[in-house]
Amino acid sequence: MNAPAVRVTGLRKAFGDHLVLDGVDLDVPQGRIFALLGPNGSGKTTTIRVLTTVLRPDGGEVRVLGLDPVTEGDRVREGIGVTGQFSAIDGLMTGRENLRLMARLHHLPRPVDARIDELLATFGLTEAAGRPASTYSGGMRRRLDLAMSLIGSPRLLFLDEPTTGLDPASRRALWDVVRGLARGGTTVFLTTQYLEEADQLADDIAVLHGGRIVAQGSAEELKRRVGDGHAVLRLPDLAALERAAAALPSTARDDEALTLVVPTATDLAGLRALLAQIEDAGVEVESFQLHQPDLDDVFLALTGPTAGAAR
Repeated sequence: MNAPAVRVTGLRKAFGDHLVLDGVDLDVPQGRIFALLGPNGSGKTTTIRVLTTVLRPDGGEVRVLGLDPVTEGDRVREGIGVTGQFSAIDGLMTGRENLRLMARLHHLPRPVDARIDELLATFGLTEAAGRPASTYSGGMRRRLDLAMSLIGSPRLLFLDEPTTGLDPASRRALWDVVRGLARGGTTVFLTTQYLEEADQLADDIAVLHGGRIVAQGSAEELKRRVGDGHAVLRLPDLAALERAAAALPSTARDDEALTLVVPTATDLAGLRALLAQIEDAGVEVESFQLHQPDLDDVFLALTGPTAGAAR
């Protein structure tokens, strides 16, 4: 069995008296897309900076591609690519010139034109390759930034908030690129504020809160932690709402909106059981909506005001 692309045990990092990472444990298998989620300021970027040799950990054991980032930093950097929150592009240079500069910084053997042409084609930048990067749209700049991080064909790619500020179309185009990288065998370590992004892309997800990993698993495994879904019933009047509230188990009631939240499984069997309950109670329902647990529910359960109870 291959060793994990990233293995972290008991990682600690503080800035002065502020403890950011307090015993973080992570395992990221090779060839998969891994997403690290957490509230702003939870330490996601700090974790990536430790893994990419920018910061020294204060404690714990860290291995990236089987190497120690502190004592074997040069070898770690040879095997990874990094796209941070802020673009590393020189706007005065063309897209092709930016890629050529990055190739030189990686000390790639010449000629590199074939590799540059390949990346420009992969990221849909061939026609814009001769234009100054300052003329690129936000989505184009982000794709160029990602292409630059791949110039050395890294085995492990770190993406720190890669789609922040992009419009939905550009974000989805970048998702397609990331999926293609994983299919080609590249391990992707992603941090993101967009829970839908993690849901769409990640094979494995970890949630960082309070300096520790509070949950880890696939999106579906994490969703199961918050239980079944619920139905939001809208009643025609307050009298109907009273009857429904008396007859049906509920977790929330809104007299002004005339709605009742009823826990239920959201599969076909759950829907049938709910409809039978409503019919048996003789309740007239104006409308209802089914809500399946999503990563928003998971995130709030694990990092919100009642997170302690959820864990």
